[in-house]
Amino acid sequence: MLKRWPIRNKVLTGIALLLVIVCALGWSAFRGPYAYRSLVRTLDSRAAELPLASALSQQVANLRIMIGEVRGGHEVAKFDPHLPPFDKDGITRIFVEALRTIHQTLEKYRAKLDDNGSGSHGLDDSKQEQLNVVEIDGCLAAIDAVAQSETWIDDDRQAAALDLRLLRLQALVVELPDYLFRRMELLKDEVHSQYRAWIVLTWVTSISTVVLLIVFIRLFYTWVFRPLRVLVKGSRRMAAGEFSYRIALNTCDEMAELADALNDMTARFQAIRDDLDRQVQERTKQVVRSEQLASVGFLAAGVAHEINNPLASIAMCAESLESRLAEPPEASCEADREVIRNYLQMIQKEAFRCKGITERLLDFSRVGDTKRQHTDLRELVAGVILMVGHLDKYHGKHVEFVPGGPVFASVNPQQIKQVVLNLVTNALDSVLEGGRVVVEVRGAGQQVEMVFTDNGCGLSDEVREHLFEPFFTRRRTGQGIGLGLSITYRIIADHEGRIDVHSDGPDRGSQFRVVLPTAEQQKEPSHRYQAA
Repeated sequence: MLKRWPIRNKVLTGIALLLVIVCALGWSAFRGPYAYRSLVRTLDSRAAELPLASALSQQVANLRIMIGEVRGGHEVAKFDPHLPPFDKDGITRIFVEALRTIHQTLEKYRAKLDDNGSGSHGLDDSKQEQLNVVEIDGCLAAIDAVAQSETWIDDDRQAAALDLRLLRLQALVVELPDYLFRRMELLKDEVHSQYRAWIVLTWVTSISTVVLLIVFIRLFYTWVFRPLRVLVKGSRRMAAGEFSYRIALNTCDEMAELADALNDMTARFQAIRDDLDRQVQERTKQVVRSEQLASVGFLAAGVAHEINNPLASIAMCAESLESRLAEPPEASCEADREVIRNYLQMIQKEAFRCKGITERLLDFSRVGDTKRQHTDLRELVAGVILMVGHLDKYHGKHVEFVPGGPVFASVNPQQIKQVVLNLVTNALDSVLEGGRVVVEVRGAGQQVEMVFTDNGCGLSDEVREHLFEPFFTRRRTGQGIGLGLSITYRIIADHEGRIDVHSDGPDRGSQFRVVLPTAEQQKEPSHRYQAA
């Protein structure tokens, strides 16, 4: 099911997983510090209440002490008439000032409670303190009412009531920090349980994020990275020439469509290449055939002169025989029969000579079977040299064939004859009158070599670089279209061989060395056509 998703959905799924991982890690990382910061702020804020509560408790205690001293002095003054009169107005002012100070401190404490808020649990819960402050306000209001009159000093009943209210006020004030202390005791146990829960939650979050990260990596590897790697590997193999290779992806998404498109493109390219190879093969065969026929015409033009000589002899002998037959029968004798016999033998000899020349010419021009045969190269080369020897244009030049034993290779005889003819005629064209061409055929381990050496015009670096290119020619006679050596190179390459050219420079001769595998080492023809 997931494999059939398009790339867009897969990428969005991966992004969603990544966001979940980031959010989980962020929440786990920030929740603890923020909770700690909130606790510290609450502790700092509530701790600021303690000095106010302590000051308020101290002020109430001081007020009680002052009231007790005033009441004690007043009782003493009643029984000792020698003491100075008691200053009730001054005592009242001091009493009222002390109450004002308590009111101010209580207002500061109330304002601090209001700043801290009124949470519903933990240290933030200040409901008890606020209720206590309300009750303290009531006690202070009652004490303020007593302080407005001066009779409380003389009236024992008011003094006793005032003392009770002060005692209650002190008890309420003392309870203010006790609430906070009790909450802090409870907070200790709550914090212990919370940080244990946070530790467990942190481990669970970390493990979950690791699992999600593994799932994310696995999905992206399956959906993106592995298909990309298969595509890159397949495209590289196709670019290297493995057109039979096909990319296989089972993702059923855009990458699979791309792989199918690459496979289709490669299949079409392979079909086009095979068709082009077939066309090149046909065109090359036509060019080779044309060059071979041109060579046959070239040989025929030279061989015609050689055939004319025996034909002239045949004609002369036939004419002589005809004149002999025109004489009376009685004139014939044994001597005439001998002459006729000699003429007939001469006609037969010259006719077979013409037949041999024409058979060699026809044998060279015959296309025949394109399959390779187990062939003696020395015999093949000797036949080509014999044909070239009939050409009148080369009578002033010498071709030396180095003697040796048979050398066999699996070749196409007609194509190798074409190679030998091209190399021999090129060598003869490059030498001057009286020049010499040496041809040697020898075995060299798992290979055979045909070496053509001449003492002709030699080769420059520029000529050697373009020597095997089609339509490139530097013949002295200015004839030829420059396809001979190109076809020679193609034929040798098709036989899995090579041709090496060496020359010391212009006018210093040249050497062409053809190397072919032996019959045992040679593989089946691969139909390679290369014209370099």
